[in-house]
Amino acid sequence: MNEVFVICNQLGHYWGKAKAWVDGRDPRAVQRCRHRDEAVNLLFELSAKNVELRGEVIAAQLNPRGEPVLEVSQTPLPQKAAPDESPETAAATGEPSPAIPSDSTEA
Repeated sequence: MNEVFVICNQLGHYWGKAKAWVDGRDPRAVQRCRHRDEAVNLLFELSAKNVELRGEVIAAQLNPRGEPVLEVSQTPLPQKAAPDESPETAAATGEPSPAIPSDSTEA
């Protein structure tokens, strides 16, 4: 088989094996489907979870190492939201820690 099918979104990113969008720099990380109908079903599932998704199934040729030949996306990947920082982390970065309410009845 000389080609596989991959899912590409409107930003040029590819659906990855880790169930996240990747930019195509590492073709080993891109989810591949041997059959077009598998890729269409996967795209349908993804678009059901995200109505903003405008994806397409693309046939990609395989290189001699068996990896898909892909065009790397010029659009940067979205950054993941940072979890709330603990006070220790904020102190280490020089950010002020949240104010601790004091009891104003004491003199």
